[in-house]
Amino acid sequence: MTTQPSASPRPWQDTTADPADRVRALLDRMTLREKLAQLYGVWVGIDSGGEMAPHQHDFAEAALDWDALVRHGIGQLTRVYGTRPVDPVIGARSLARTQREIVGSGRFGIPALVHEETLTGLAAWQATVYPSPLCWGASFDPDLVHRMGARIGDTMRRLGVHQALAPVLDVARDLRWGRVEETIGEDPHLVGTIGAAYVAGLESAGVIATLKHFAGYSASRAGRNLAPVSVGPRELADVLLPPFEMALRAGARSVMNAYTDNDGVPAAGDHALLTELLRGTYGFEGTVVADYFSVSFLYKLHGVAADRGEAAAQALAAGIDVELPTVDCYGEPLLAAVEQGAVDAAVVDRALERVLRQKCELGLLDEDWAPEVPEEIDLDDAESRSLAREIAERSIVLLRNDGVLPLSPGKRIAVVGPRAHEPGAMLGCYSFPMHVGVHHPEVPFGVSVPTVLEALSEDHEATYALGCPVVGGEDSEIAAAAAAAKDAEVCVAVLGDRAGLFGNGTSGEGCDVSDLKLPGRQEELLEALLSTGTPVILVLLCGRPYELSRQADRLAAIVCGFYAGEEGAVALAGVLSGRVNPSGRLPVGFPGEKAAQPSTYLTAPLGLRSEVSTVDPTPLFPFGHGLSYADVRWDEVTVSDPSWPTDGRCRVRVTLGNDSDRATTEVVQIYLHDPVAEVARPVQQLIAAKRVDLAPGATEVVEIGLHADLTSYTGRAGKRIVEPGDVELRVGTSSARIVTALPCTLTGPRREVGFDRVLTPDFA
Repeated sequence: MTTQPSASPRPWQDTTADPADRVRALLDRMTLREKLAQLYGVWVGIDSGGEMAPHQHDFAEAALDWDALVRHGIGQLTRVYGTRPVDPVIGARSLARTQREIVGSGRFGIPALVHEETLTGLAAWQATVYPSPLCWGASFDPDLVHRMGARIGDTMRRLGVHQALAPVLDVARDLRWGRVEETIGEDPHLVGTIGAAYVAGLESAGVIATLKHFAGYSASRAGRNLAPVSVGPRELADVLLPPFEMALRAGARSVMNAYTDNDGVPAAGDHALLTELLRGTYGFEGTVVADYFSVSFLYKLHGVAADRGEAAAQALAAGIDVELPTVDCYGEPLLAAVEQGAVDAAVVDRALERVLRQKCELGLLDEDWAPEVPEEIDLDDAESRSLAREIAERSIVLLRNDGVLPLSPGKRIAVVGPRAHEPGAMLGCYSFPMHVGVHHPEVPFGVSVPTVLEALSEDHEATYALGCPVVGGEDSEIAAAAAAAKDAEVCVAVLGDRAGLFGNGTSGEGCDVSDLKLPGRQEELLEALLSTGTPVILVLLCGRPYELSRQADRLAAIVCGFYAGEEGAVALAGVLSGRVNPSGRLPVGFPGEKAAQPSTYLTAPLGLRSEVSTVDPTPLFPFGHGLSYADVRWDEVTVSDPSWPTDGRCRVRVTLGNDSDRATTEVVQIYLHDPVAEVARPVQQLIAAKRVDLAPGATEVVEIGLHADLTSYTGRAGKRIVEPGDVELRVGTSSARIVTALPCTLTGPRREVGFDRVLTPDFA
């Protein structure tokens, strides 16, 4: 029986009581309709602007009855700042009014939890646009990414936003996939290390990090977005899941399901994945939120449910606690299913308990809770821009240099290409200007984003020519660019992608490709520039690596910035001029000649080049590769004891020196090679990486402790094992440049390990 709440005090608002008791007191008093209201989001303005989520307009047909909804309460508010351009102070005031209305209209005074996208910073107008996740991976700098996460979290808190829909922990498996730009890289250790740092930063600010997309999304067939996934349990366990395990250890309080099905079972309805594994094995106690419309997709796309009620029943039983972005299945259809006995009311209570506990943690159930409204707020202050620049500088990768870089001051240069004088060239598809702003062309970017041309013109005499757009173009434009290059001492060709959504770009969600050639006529432009005889420096601003084998050895230099954020052009100019010593390393390899297939360095022996196939998967530039203007001297690489207990640690000691007169950086990378195992294993796999900054003339000794758990893998019986036997620790500067191979022998009993295994190295 439902009872009326007492007038005062309200036990669920008592901050001195145990949170479990507060939640139970509230849950026991709620009607079924009030309970369900806490299990969905509401997206006001879903039908405005362009499409920002798959099939968005398919679900925007019926206008929301706000007055009817608010009487029962609202669980979440979707993208208050990230749906259209809104002044942050005005947005905060509007949100406060909305929250007061929600609190005042319901019987229990429960505010909504507010979520936003935060893939490159808070997706709000005028907020700092940080470098994209590929740049985080390229930095190999988890401490820096932690700082960024904490700063983004602080910005969210000031605006009344509670939950961040980030990071993306999908490991890149096929470079043709449009969402490669959202990933951190192709290696699970790198993705997990950097992703966990971002999570820890966000959570330290008191907001909720949401892990995306659980699990298997990036392994879709042929790199097509939302295509079926057919990975085996071993690839899932050893490649795709470890980043989630590491990020859960870092304190993430929410998880978002993948859109895809794996072997026919959609993640949104997969009890084995969302409950047995995530909650049973991993011990996760937070909330699982639906990727946008994924509950509806169970009947709309996957065909595993007949209608909204069945979709809601499947998703709720599988473990999805909150339907996002707006109410479709968890409203009236779920209400009817419960009332008809098709859904156990206890399953509703299970989800509700998790949601209310999280609101309790956030202070949303406290008696004195009230929305805060800042008098003024600068979402892109000097400190934030400085941090964005630091990340950009440390993530830019120098792939090739024949000595033309760094450019001497005053050099007469031609800056050409479709990305040379376009602010959007620096920004990924989930940045506010490219995700939302493009649908409001009358509204300014909201933040200052210098172009490469503008940044280079500070120190050089620069002429500019477009050459061609990202896609399309005329012969005359290419000819004009070639003429500009011929008249210059050096040509800087700035090529790459236009980030967009669902076909409105060459990279981004729904912007998959069938090959890895540069988009449009950009390769023609590059050939025309090379034919002039002027040294050509290629600068890539892109969401994925491209196949450059036909031009690479004729280019004077190649620099990759991926999407380097609002300060990216300044950082690139610093690298090109020599003010900044390039120190980024590739988080994804660049494909070799004619490559248009899924391939990463993480492959078993049969995945390497062989005489039985005419396709050579060898990368042009491998994972971990990156050059500098000052090489690091490797003096000594040793292991503490080649006899390595299966339940113990060994220590690798690396001595580095800098003989140059400028500061430089090395990224020490340790790969495990296991020559004999129960199953075919990757030839080598990253198990540790340490970024080491060296002052001029300095010598540094780096010690890296490696627990035997880092050698574990999923054996034939489906259990993760550490087994005795010979292994090799390959220590080097990339996956293809190994300085020293250290033979070791794992000694002791064969062990089974689980979620509680050691996941990371330790550094002295």
